[in-house]
Amino acid sequence: MKRSERILTSGQARAQDARAREKFGISTLLLMENAGRAVAEEAFAHSKGKGLIAVFCGKGNNGGDGFCAARHLLALGARPTVFLAGKISDVENEARVNLEILLRLKQRIVQIQKWDIPRLKARVARYSLIVDALLGVGLIGEVRGIYGDCIGVMNASGAYVVSVDIPSGLDATTGKVLGCCVQADTTVTFVARKRGMVFGEGPKYCGKIVVRDIGVPLGVP
Repeated sequence: MKRSERILTSGQARAQDARAREKFGISTLLLMENAGRAVAEEAFAHSKGKGLIAVFCGKGNNGGDGFCAARHLLALGARPTVFLAGKISDVENEARVNLEILLRLKQRIVQIQKWDIPRLKARVARYSLIVDALLGVGLIGEVRGIYGDCIGVMNASGAYVVSVDIPSGLDATTGKVLGCCVQADTTVTFVARKRGMVFGEGPKYCGKIVVRDIGVPLGVP
């Protein structure tokens, strides 16, 4: 079976990442680097280097993919704006490593709080493309707070949306919308499609699904 024909649950996807780290010594940073590059290439190809690009990042590893994608967009000649759902001080581990690189590159990080949402709606309306890197396949429970607000902003923007691994708010196993969900035009997913993309409400929210290899040796014993 081809890699692109495999379908993984949320638990299986996370197990693949853990296996890559523990059995093969492939670090989370390396996986994040490959994921970020894949997303940046897809976003840049769609934008053709024109128009404003916004990258919405959460505080976890999905946000880390987004920080990495922003760096690769910079390398490709784009000038993305990075919006962080929360505070810089809340970002930890591998995601923090990629955030720190952006800060050293003098990339401005817009920290979003609840009171910023009305102004954010008007600002984001100027962007032609959005990278959704808020929430990944490990999401449990309904989306609330600033994450839900950011999803509302993205969906109301009218921009073309590229989601990282899975649209934020979609259950990666069941395809259920967990409170609210990003309406993606393209979803760049890694290793294989996730079950929630083809079941439940998934097909309605994922748009075109692009499967990219990030170096996880799926199927290798």
